[in-house]
Amino acid sequence: MKHFLLFYEVASDYLDRRPQFRAEHLKRAFRGDDKSVAEDFAKADPYVANGLVTRWYVREWTTVIGDLAATPVRPTPV
Repeated sequence: MKHFLLFYEVASDYLDRRPQFRAEHLKRAFRGDDKSVAEDFAKADPYVANGLVTRWYVREWTTVIGDLAATPVRPTPV
């Protein structure tokens, strides 16, 4: 399974303005296994739509620990 992270660069007044959009932001948040899921979320996110986010990008992430790890790392026996 591939994983993707959504990164935000935020405006200088982000912390002051965030509370009014936080509930809607969290309501829209969800997980997916596709880069387009993260991109679609960012495009509809009220933080982006209302200028709290100045730049966003999605990056593939290699997960190495856990049941859903794409490339699991196993401990070396001692």
